[in-house]
Amino acid sequence: MRTTLELPDPLFREVKTRAVQQGVTLKDLLAQYIQAGMNAPASGLLPEMAAPQTHPIPIAIRRKAGAPLTPALTNAELNAILDAEDFANHLRVTLQ
Repeated sequence: MRTTLELPDPLFREVKTRAVQQGVTLKDLLAQYIQAGMNAPASGLLPEMAAPQTHPIPIAIRRKAGAPLTPALTNAELNAILDAEDFANHLRVTLQ
């Protein structure tokens, strides 16, 4: 089913970045998040009233001695990836 969501820009950027990092579509990642929220026990509290969530410790990526570091993407490069994916999705929907 198709729907429209209005998300704050910082939240959208964070979710979209996570989708790119995980190699999944934004649609699939949001579906996973919603399903996880639906499966969680109901606390009766609004999210802003709930206890703060802790994030897992980042995993270090090993590299071979002397090998160059994996370059981090700049914000402009990340935005280009996101824009290309959005454009491809727009074309796919438009041409259906």
